[in-house]
Amino acid sequence: MIKTIDGLAIAERVKDVTAQEVFSHQEERPSLAIILVGERPDSRLYVSLKQREGKRVGIDTHLYALEADVPEKELIEVIKFLNNDPHIDGILVQLPLPDNYDTDKVIAAIDPEKDVDGFHPDHPDYLLSPVLASVGACLKHIGFKTAGKTACVLYNSEVFGLSVKKFLEEMGLAVSLKNHPELADLLVTALGEPHKIKKGMIKEGAVIIDIGITTSGDKVLGDIDWDDIKDKAAWATPVPGGIGPMTVAFLFKNTLEIFKRKQQR
Repeated sequence: MIKTIDGLAIAERVKDVTAQEVFSHQEERPSLAIILVGERPDSRLYVSLKQREGKRVGIDTHLYALEADVPEKELIEVIKFLNNDPHIDGILVQLPLPDNYDTDKVIAAIDPEKDVDGFHPDHPDYLLSPVLASVGACLKHIGFKTAGKTACVLYNSEVFGLSVKKFLEEMGLAVSLKNHPELADLLVTALGEPHKIKKGMIKEGAVIIDIGITTSGDKVLGDIDWDDIKDKAAWATPVPGGIGPMTVAFLFKNTLEIFKRKQQR
């Protein structure tokens, strides 16, 4: 029978440490700029969650909402403006962007020392992507041993897929992209296709990290068909209550880290 990886509990522990440090700085607070392009329901959901949790840990958030058809040049100009704003510690571009944008080009425009998502090719080592940090936290929480194990990553964003592949390989896993998920000891899915993952797509005893999120009315759905795989998988992250809260927690941890390093200069 499947066991649940409690992302909420992991996230609360990370946020508690962040909040304690933030509130120890009496004169200033860290500040995060969030850029949202378009009206994807899942992206709006994530942004609203980040704004709410920012208040809880004492980090100021500033939303820059742009229309889906704003020229890419204007989006990059907004990023450059925020790069040069000394009051902004971190910058986050909510992904995925609409198809008419070059995501790699947009991410590359962010000052790597303000890239809280850790996707910039030159980001400092101390800024690990919140998604990757969350995956690592899940595997640590369940005591997952990587030696001799295989992983498969399913995704709809090349930036995301390649970064997860590299991260898992550095942990010692043999990783495939989109190929043979049914053979993988670890499946990381970020398709945004509700209930796409059925028991026929997974290995007996697999660990599943579900990063996909889709809104349907007032419901939030993941890629996993939980009822279908519950007797075959060993561990899985639920949606909601899994990876989402953890990525937000690690996002603010990164924002605080940037803030502290700026204070030390």
